[in-house]
Amino acid sequence: MTGQIVFDPLLPWPAIWALAAIATLVAGFALWRGLLGWWLRALAAVCLITGIAQPSLQTEDRRPLSDIVVLVVDESASQNVSDRADQTAAAVARVEAEVAALQNTELRKIIVADGADDAGTLALSALSQALAEEPRARIAGAILVSDGQVHDLDVGTDMPAPFNVLLTGHAADWDRRLMIKTAPVFGIIGEPLNLVLRIEEQGAVPEDIAGRTAALTIAIDGGEPETYSVPVGQDLDLPIVLDHGGQNVVQITLDAQEGELTDRNNMAVVQVNGVRDRLRVLLVSGEPYAGERTWRNLLKSDSAVDLVHFTILRPPEKQDGVPVSELSLIAFPTRELFIEKISEFDLIIFDRYQLRGILPASYLDNIRQYVEDGGAVLVSAGPDFASVESLYHSGLGDILPARPTARIVEQGYRPHVSDLGQRHPVTEGLETFAPEGGAAGTIGAPEWGRWLRLVELTDPVGQTIMEGPDARPLLVLNRVGEGRIALLASDQAWLWSRGFEGGGPQLELLRRLAHWMMKEPDLEEEALTAEAEGQTLTITRRTLTEGAREVTVTAPDGTETVVQLTEAAPGRYRAEFQVPEIGLYRMTDGDLDRVMALGPAAPKEFEETIASEDKLSPLVVPTNGGFLRLEEGAPDVRRVRAGRPAIGRGWIGITPREAYQTLDISIAPLLPAWAFLMVAAALSVAAWLREGRR
Repeated sequence: MTGQIVFDPLLPWPAIWALAAIATLVAGFALWRGLLGWWLRALAAVCLITGIAQPSLQTEDRRPLSDIVVLVVDESASQNVSDRADQTAAAVARVEAEVAALQNTELRKIIVADGADDAGTLALSALSQALAEEPRARIAGAILVSDGQVHDLDVGTDMPAPFNVLLTGHAADWDRRLMIKTAPVFGIIGEPLNLVLRIEEQGAVPEDIAGRTAALTIAIDGGEPETYSVPVGQDLDLPIVLDHGGQNVVQITLDAQEGELTDRNNMAVVQVNGVRDRLRVLLVSGEPYAGERTWRNLLKSDSAVDLVHFTILRPPEKQDGVPVSELSLIAFPTRELFIEKISEFDLIIFDRYQLRGILPASYLDNIRQYVEDGGAVLVSAGPDFASVESLYHSGLGDILPARPTARIVEQGYRPHVSDLGQRHPVTEGLETFAPEGGAAGTIGAPEWGRWLRLVELTDPVGQTIMEGPDARPLLVLNRVGEGRIALLASDQAWLWSRGFEGGGPQLELLRRLAHWMMKEPDLEEEALTAEAEGQTLTITRRTLTEGAREVTVTAPDGTETVVQLTEAAPGRYRAEFQVPEIGLYRMTDGDLDRVMALGPAAPKEFEETIASEDKLSPLVVPTNGGFLRLEEGAPDVRRVRAGRPAIGRGWIGITPREAYQTLDISIAPLLPAWAFLMVAAALSVAAWLREGRR
């Protein structure tokens, strides 16, 4: 219960102050004239003015409110290195016990984990939100248990009380980290590109290690790693060469040193999309026919393709007396194409080509070696392939994926995707490209236009992904050495492009086929891929075989999880995996390996791992708070007066706020107005009597 004097004046305060001024002048005049009752007149004026002001006694019934201490506990990833988690737990327990022992004091505890999307430690945002939810008049202090590495320094806290930080870690901690300073998003296949990286040392690095060289290991797409010795503290240019299109995952690892704080920042992953500068295709056409321009139109429609096209119009044995000056403008540069520059081509297509003595046997042997060394050859077969002049009877026949029987099937038929083709990326879902009016999406029965001819093949090796009448092989693919070869047993694909009987997906089929041969990653039949969306990792295993599939996922902290895949489509097994944290994930099914970086390989939490007070000092010092290292022991909590230092050796302070809640208010006049008037009158009469005796 507290009381105070309040006023409820009958006149405005300016009028009252004016009356007071007049009374003062009158009393002063009486004093100047030497009137003995001047002081009685002054008291009468005071009583009169006080009565006009109507003083009252206001009493309040108050209930004291407790002080609030906000405790923010940093439980981000960097707080799990070394013994910081134990230090944090001990400090939190001590603060809870100390605050509980203080009278009329409450504790608000807030746990801060890693921010979403690799935002780091958002401790100040959590503190600011907690302060906004509590009355400022009750905040007695804030305590942060952290390593001092917070990432939302732009958030203002506007602390009304001391702010203290309990630092985890040790003064002797040291660490090395790998930084990627610049990394290209795209790179030309076969051409070197540069990554710029740097190895930095932090903390109290031992003298026998500081500034020395470090071992750096580099691997591309999980391949054979290479190790280099590199200097520390310098920008390093790392040249790499991409060997395939699509995504290339470059994994760079810095060898961990004994005593290093953590190795979570010793790894970086750079994902570079490999693109071909130009795709060079050699198209060799044999006997002219109605579909000769099919391949040419397809390849010329792609601006990234450099096409070299030769058509054999005049075989050597043709003798018709035409003068040489009126024949072809240029000679067929067979030696230059098939000996000197054959390795520069990404794909060679033989379209209805037959052995007519133009290409010597040694040249065809060289083409076979070109395939085995990583090249690609596609044979689009016509009647010539079933004759004695077939390419099969050359050195190229050793790698062709099927043998002709010398029989040509002349009948109408609808090409269809084989059972294996339903799983192969070249023909997977091809039925959805059925023409208007066809059975789009009906697997095995698209209403495509018919083809009218088929070269009968036998003894197919590799993958038969399309079939003709009576399940005869129509499109056969195979891998030979490092390269690829394909055999299309018909020259009738052009009927689809001309819309014969409604046509069919000729462009899509030939486009996929050409890009598979040029090793487009999206068309690999055996592949393990992963896509990340938020904290969900979608794992896809593409395969031509059947059966249950499982993938072992290794998290950044080394824990392994076996994920069961389910068949989502023919040849595609898929599963979703909720990742516990960002970082580098490794996946394997025993045959294929995949590396996936969810966010950066080294999250923001591990960019700076040494406990430090540098970042938070501008916020802590103005509040009279400070920093206390937990390696010296958990502190006591004391009360200190406002404006006094709130930290000392082994203790931290909070400022009592003495807040309260008013339950009831009562107001009673000190005297009624008539009583003030009577007192003023009595004083005036006393003044007159005193002055009358004179």
